[in-house]
Amino acid sequence: MTSKVLHLIGAEVGEGASDGGCKWGAQALRERGVVQALATTGRVITWGDSVTAQPQHASSRLDAIEAFSRQLAMSVERALRQGHQPLVVGGDHSCAAGTWSAVAQFLRPEGALGLIWIDAHLDAHTPQTSDSQAPHGMPLAALLGHGSEGMAGLYGWRGKLLPAHVVVIGARSYEPAEAELLAALDVRVMTMEEVLDRSFAACFAEARAIVKRNTAGWGLTLDLDGLDPLDAPGTGTPVETGIRLADAVHVLAGSGHDADFVAMELAEYNPLRDFGGRTAQAAMQLVCAALAPDLRELALAA
Repeated sequence: MTSKVLHLIGAEVGEGASDGGCKWGAQALRERGVVQALATTGRVITWGDSVTAQPQHASSRLDAIEAFSRQLAMSVERALRQGHQPLVVGGDHSCAAGTWSAVAQFLRPEGALGLIWIDAHLDAHTPQTSDSQAPHGMPLAALLGHGSEGMAGLYGWRGKLLPAHVVVIGARSYEPAEAELLAALDVRVMTMEEVLDRSFAACFAEARAIVKRNTAGWGLTLDLDGLDPLDAPGTGTPVETGIRLADAVHVLAGSGHDADFVAMELAEYNPLRDFGGRTAQAAMQLVCAALAPDLRELALAA
């Protein structure tokens, strides 16, 4: 069991999405007791910075996300240098550019970053391929070195993720340009069809083996729309037939207690769409399962 302080960082950003309600996700989860839920596990918890996107200082959504990414990266890197384990609570998924750029920068002297990306979408657009120009559809491409300088070139270098070190699980809503980029890079993408055929447990086990191979550390970014909207309707872009919550809680249990597990990110919680708080409960069950497996049953009962 890790002895690291669990360091929560609020990623208050909705400017990357068409529906900006995710900006209030971190604060809503804090108010609903995510800190207390994690604290009951016996881990030492600290709520660090809340990093807030400032669109009024930007000429475009992309400008706002680029500025936000720099600030979030600094906050995540600071937590890592304190010896803490970051849990970034978002926020639209554009936050991944800042989160994982910081983790890659921190690990760089020792080696590469491995990352499991659970999502209904591929998030692999660039400004040149995106019709919507929504930055929350661009962070994976940016981390792989493709996209705007402010998202892909943080810390002055590109390619925070090598294609061999990232696995996408649960994709079921994406566009040809995204699929073509990831296919050209030979990124392992496990579509929802494959998850249903093989089981989430089998897919996650394979993904975990891939991201741990030849890397200095690995992490998990979990977009709540990767779940089935029957269990987690409170996201900006829900897609039918996703990963069931019970499966996710069971399979993710203990992930954060790997010696080489570096950080976790939870994205796309939209409290404005979460009538009755069902998605907030799902989010808390997931982070408790992943980061505090000894009390998984307590999290399930919450």
